[in-house]
Amino acid sequence: MFLFRQSFKHCHWPIAFILLVLVAGCSFTPYPTLHPTPPTPSALASNPTTSAKQEDIWSLLQQGEPGYVVMMRHAIAPGTGDPPNFRVEDCTTQRNLSAEGRAQAVRMGEAFRRRNIRVARILSSQWCRCLETARLMNLGTVEAFPAINSFFSDRLTEPRQTAQVRQFIADNRSTPGVIILVTHQVNITAIAEIVPQSGESVVLRANQQNQVELVGQITPL
Repeated sequence: MFLFRQSFKHCHWPIAFILLVLVAGCSFTPYPTLHPTPPTPSALASNPTTSAKQEDIWSLLQQGEPGYVVMMRHAIAPGTGDPPNFRVEDCTTQRNLSAEGRAQAVRMGEAFRRRNIRVARILSSQWCRCLETARLMNLGTVEAFPAINSFFSDRLTEPRQTAQVRQFIADNRSTPGVIILVTHQVNITAIAEIVPQSGESVVLRANQQNQVELVGQITPL
């Protein structure tokens, strides 16, 4: 810039004017428009209702249309995983619901009854904290469903179990009423790519191509 100004002192004004026009023309060259990077494709099928509001999700379930599956994480059970001596048939060896968790499970069931949502079936992991959550919801006879057992401690079974759950959702695409699956964080994350809190649910449905779609979430109560 200093050399440029010095040169002006020895130039006639027409030449200086031309130089200014040329410099100005160069300085206003537009930059290319930047476009945001598209999001990484999800393992779930694309669905325009993914961002539906909480009240809209409840309304969808109230309508009683077939195919909706509510995959719910068990109610509050303090801690992570299970003790080393865990045995599925012995609740005393497991991480179980706290008093707060039992109250939460009751509220979850009340939320469905208050809205007169038809529950076709309620299935549960064989873990005691899931079975207790499902029973305290009091929405019907609870069925044990090994495909939604936790694989937190044995990830080798994850692909097989996740495939079974996807197939179950597809097989029930025409089943009227809501199906509730009470399960674990890892199982829900494998299906929906969401890390739910205790008592939180994801609402899923299979489309006509039998791909599982994420419809929305129900926050903990």
